Amino acid sequence: MSRTSAPPPTGSPAVASGTGGDSALTHGLKQRHLSMIALGGVIGAGLFVGSGAGIAAAGPSIVIAYAVSGLLVMLVMRMLGEMSAANPASGSFSVHAERAIGPWAGFTAGWAFWVLLCVAVGLEGIGAAKIVTGWLPGTPEWAWVALFMVVFLGTNLASVTKFGEFEFWFAALKVAAITLFLVLGVLAVLGVLPGTDAPGTANLSGEGGFMPNGSEGLVIGLLASVFAYGGLETVTIAAAESENPVQGVAKAVRTAMWRIALFYVGSMAVIVTLVPWDDPKVVEVGPFYAALDHLGIHGAAEIMNVVILVALLSAMNANIYGASRMACSLVARGQGPKRLGRVTSGVPRTAVLVSSVFGFLCVLLSYWRPDDVFPWLLNMIGAVILVVWIFIAVSQLILRARMEREAPEKLVVRMWLFPGLTVVALLAMAGIFVLMLRQPDTRDQLVATGVLTAALIAVGVVRQRRSAAATDK
Repeated sequence: MSRTSAPPPTGSPAVASGTGGDSALTHGLKQRHLSMIALGGVIGAGLFVGSGAGIAAAGPSIVIAYAVSGLLVMLVMRMLGEMSAANPASGSFSVHAERAIGPWAGFTAGWAFWVLLCVAVGLEGIGAAKIVTGWLPGTPEWAWVALFMVVFLGTNLASVTKFGEFEFWFAALKVAAITLFLVLGVLAVLGVLPGTDAPGTANLSGEGGFMPNGSEGLVIGLLASVFAYGGLETVTIAAAESENPVQGVAKAVRTAMWRIALFYVGSMAVIVTLVPWDDPKVVEVGPFYAALDHLGIHGAAEIMNVVILVALLSAMNANIYGASRMACSLVARGQGPKRLGRVTSGVPRTAVLVSSVFGFLCVLLSYWRPDDVFPWLLNMIGAVILVVWIFIAVSQLILRARMEREAPEKLVVRMWLFPGLTVVALLAMAGIFVLMLRQPDTRDQLVATGVLTAALIAVGVVRQRRSAAATDK
């Protein structure tokens, strides 16, 4: 956990000792790495492609959906930033949950997130391979996935500085692409881009109005937008390996929140202003392609394919990193097999390897069992990020009160209007769970995630009780 540790709960030797699994890791990430990881980690295929389904459901009101979910994510990141600046740890929210609630909570949050990241690595590999096989028909998808896995296995087995450089340039390309899109889009909306006329409010008020599918469509758009923001958590994991963990995470969280809100809400506003929300291209080939095509930009499809490929590869790289660090931290706190936590030259290489193999296994399942096991796996991780956010909010409620009593000087980043906004965020998360139960498509995800979470809680509680019993003896 490095240099700033508050008193942990009993029954957790690694946390009690103040290591948090970070003692053997190096501090090779620079501030520019952290800032770009924070920006790039959340700009992925979920924005470039997945947002199309949200637009089709909510229409122009998707802007409200992204704004509301963006506010929730800002609150969650502010809470996480507060705890991570006070106690930087590669286990991030898992360490905070263990300190605040107990070892079972750290176990549950950590391993649930590890499963989420590993499955995501496989999904991103499949998506990237589909793009490449579109350019090179006849080549096997699985071979491309394997190649991507080997490349990013190499970047993550090397020093953390090498990972940081790869992710910096990947993220920089994504940020540059979306910035250019916003500039072109705003110019087109204003009618000053050559060859375009200002659309006015025709697409915002026509074809059924601003909310064409009513509140039900807005709800579907809201659920789609919430899960598109996943990925910001990686920056607080990476902060523990930065040159200055406390200042690094504080600055990265502060600067990333408003920029990401601008990218997400701004891009949605530009798209629904330029393109009719019910244009089939919005779903079929993605909203960004639809907007570029509407502007008459030649090769729009290939431009977006390149951007999406970069986004997917960046996410693969970052998720292998995040999974390996989370696993290493869990093992260091006695929450997993010891071999998984072995650190060599500052890198948890066994955890990197196992996380990558787990991700590739998910890819193989998509070929071997596409109709039963693979869909179940996807449903199982569907709402994990919400579970993690709840652990973050509850942990912050507890740890903030503790730090104000025992170490107020550690509150470099402070949650706004505490505890009011933390409670508001928790209520919003509960509301999202209720909305998911109402929707057939998300209900199965919620149930499957609930089964995974319940199983991890049960294992975590049993392990905690056994540890307590052994300590008493």
